[in-house]
Amino acid sequence: MSENIHIQKLTKTYSGSNTPALDQLTLKVESGEVYGFLGSNGAGKTTTIRLLLNFIQPTAGTATILDKDIVKDSVAVRRHIGYLSGEIALWPNVTGDELFAYLGKLQQKDNRAYLAELIERFTAEPKKRIGELSKGNRQKIGIIQALMHQPEVLILDEPTSGLDPLMQEVFYQTIREASARGAAVFVSSHNLAEAQRMCTRVGIIKHGRLIREQIIRDDLNLGAPMFRIVCKDESSIQRLRTKPSSLKIISAEGNSVVAQPLHSIAAALKELSNYDIVSLTTEQLNLEDEFLEYYGDGA
Repeated sequence: MSENIHIQKLTKTYSGSNTPALDQLTLKVESGEVYGFLGSNGAGKTTTIRLLLNFIQPTAGTATILDKDIVKDSVAVRRHIGYLSGEIALWPNVTGDELFAYLGKLQQKDNRAYLAELIERFTAEPKKRIGELSKGNRQKIGIIQALMHQPEVLILDEPTSGLDPLMQEVFYQTIREASARGAAVFVSSHNLAEAQRMCTRVGIIKHGRLIREQIIRDDLNLGAPMFRIVCKDESSIQRLRTKPSSLKIISAEGNSVVAQPLHSIAAALKELSNYDIVSLTTEQLNLEDEFLEYYGDGA
């Protein structure tokens, strides 16, 4: 598979700051891949997107999109990108139809059939002025303008914000189709359950550094059994956190802890029998638990 996005030690330090907002980010997104870029506010997600689109210049490092440099070839690069901003700002006095017609001329590509399909699929209201639309319906217009020319690369920032559950399902299906035709999809999201469902791979960014990458479909930990344990007092939790041999502690708060068996469930239950447990429930480890493990300091 070809690398549609290739980022190499990309760094950005803003004027007046000694700490990089983005610190030597290195990652690749291949053709047909949906890459989820996860992190808290201020972690560096938006800075990364602005750099890829050449809205701001890197302090150091490089990145290419479809083998074109994001700075030197920025105009050529943008012809192949579908972009949705996390704070979408569309012209309020034009209609969706007028916006789509204008963008269609810029793209110089006959996309009328697919555009009509997207409008119907998302039950959009392109006849209305954008300023008259609700947040959810403005988001639909934003999604459609990003997808309408069937670009090789999609860069999407919080794409389902404002969409109801039904429209979220429509969006997921549309992204799966884009991936199937070979588009590389780079999605910045706070919605961890959504990322686990939609993405083939995710990266977790913290304080400007990529601290974890994970393939969703191949990760045997995700979906593995997990215990949510409530003990009679916090002292039992402290013992459990410092002396477990058959449990991996995911998170702990007060007199409760979330843990995953390291080996067999039987071995984990045997160890837990040494503690004064009030309740024990089982569930499945998901991406949110993984995220909380890596953001354990509350950043």
